[in-house]
Amino acid sequence: MIEKGYSKEHLEYLKKNRNTSILLVVTRWLVLISLILLWEVAATYKWIDPFLTSSPSRIVKTFITFCNENILLRHILVTCYESIIGFTLGTILGTFIATILWWSDFASKVLDPYLVVLNALPKVALGPIIIFWAGNGITSIIVIALLISIIVTIISVLAGFKEVDKDKIRLLKTFGATKFQILRYLIFPASIPTFISALKINVGLSWVGVIMGEFLVAKEGLGFLIVYGGQIAQLDMVMMSIIILSLLAFLMYMGVSILESKISRKY
Repeated sequence: MIEKGYSKEHLEYLKKNRNTSILLVVTRWLVLISLILLWEVAATYKWIDPFLTSSPSRIVKTFITFCNENILLRHILVTCYESIIGFTLGTILGTFIATILWWSDFASKVLDPYLVVLNALPKVALGPIIIFWAGNGITSIIVIALLISIIVTIISVLAGFKEVDKDKIRLLKTFGATKFQILRYLIFPASIPTFISALKINVGLSWVGVIMGEFLVAKEGLGFLIVYGGQIAQLDMVMMSIIILSLLAFLMYMGVSILESKISRKY
């Protein structure tokens, strides 16, 4: 019996899409599990040196040891806190500055070359200066993460603002709309895909900035564990920290994707 409101062809199309989605998820998991098993077998039979590459079993043992000592959660929470603050500040401030530059064409043209230079500048080079300015602590790490994400946000969001259909802007002006009304009712709604894209980019950039900052100055956090593990030749600790970082970044990215799906349904 055909479900009400759906034709037979439509139901077949939905079933095909559902089967494709299931196959895609299963294939992804099979690839991941296969890689983990291959890694473990290669380390067990010494095809690779487990001291240099570690192995899944050794990483699990290290993870359990850290959990039993009740120290891992603290490092994870510190890094998550720094990343979320850096991500949030970079997105909000970057969008605010991009809005100001869209509002003032003159300011945009004046600052454009400076934005290009700042975007090209390796932010890690500013690390020692930031540490002197902001102190030897979490504040410096957040500032480094902020600097890495804010310039990219400004450039991408401003470019999105400028790509809005000029004819629509002229039409609103013809009807007497103010610049603020154009911004609120046209520019912002039309730039939602740009905002989402900026959020997705900032997820990666904020984690990069935090880890860079922790490499330079941290006394706790996953970046600190990576540096410390390398210094004492505990590569199991290093690999464990990298895997945890990957999972946390993935979860943060999935959070942005969920936000994107909700906004897409609304608009």
